[in-house]
Amino acid sequence: MLIIAIILFGIVAGGVAQLILGRSMKEIDWTTAAVTGLLGSFIGGLGLSLATGNGLDLHPTGLIGSILGALLLTWAWGFWRRSRQGQ
Repeated sequence: MLIIAIILFGIVAGGVAQLILGRSMKEIDWTTAAVTGLLGSFIGGLGLSLATGNGLDLHPTGLIGSILGALLLTWAWGFWRRSRQGQ
């Protein structure tokens, strides 16, 4: 059950990241949201939780870090895709 919750939160974090970066609900690429959300949650959530001393427990810092990590990865992925299209 925990794995399903992590996957769902990762997808939501990736979708929120795309919304923050200016996409509308109709434009969200859910595949990209899932990948960037899961990786961003792992990198940002775990990193911020460990940096603040909360460990592996569920805390707001981990949730905020998850969204920040997904936001950073979504931005980087979009930047990379735009630079590849310009070639």
